[in-house]
Amino acid sequence: MNPYGYYYEYVPQQESMYYYPQQEYYQQPEMYDDTRQPALERRVAALERQSERQTRELTRLNNELRRLNQEHNRLNQEVDRINRELTNRIEQHTRRLNRLNQRLRAVENRLNIPFSPAEGGF
Repeated sequence: MNPYGYYYEYVPQQESMYYYPQQEYYQQPEMYDDTRQPALERRVAALERQSERQTRELTRLNNELRRLNQEHNRLNQEVDRINRELTNRIEQHTRRLNRLNQRLRAVENRLNIPFSPAEGGF
């Protein structure tokens, strides 16, 4: 912390028996701000533009992500629908095969055809 408080422009002058060219080691805040202000304004403006571009890009990416999520959900629903349809068809075919096997066994029994599962049927 500055021993003289927060006022940087107040620096007590000390008498010296040696001659030193007078140099100001502490710049005045007003002079510092005046000389650097355009550069700082340009930098702030550039950072604001960069922030706006990044915000627009994030918005675009969020919208794209939302669209992809909707497409993903639609595809998942389609896959679920196809799986249910395939499951129903498999169950129908299984029931048909079971009925056909029962009818075949009934015909085999009626005709006295020996049935052995090890031989694969007839």
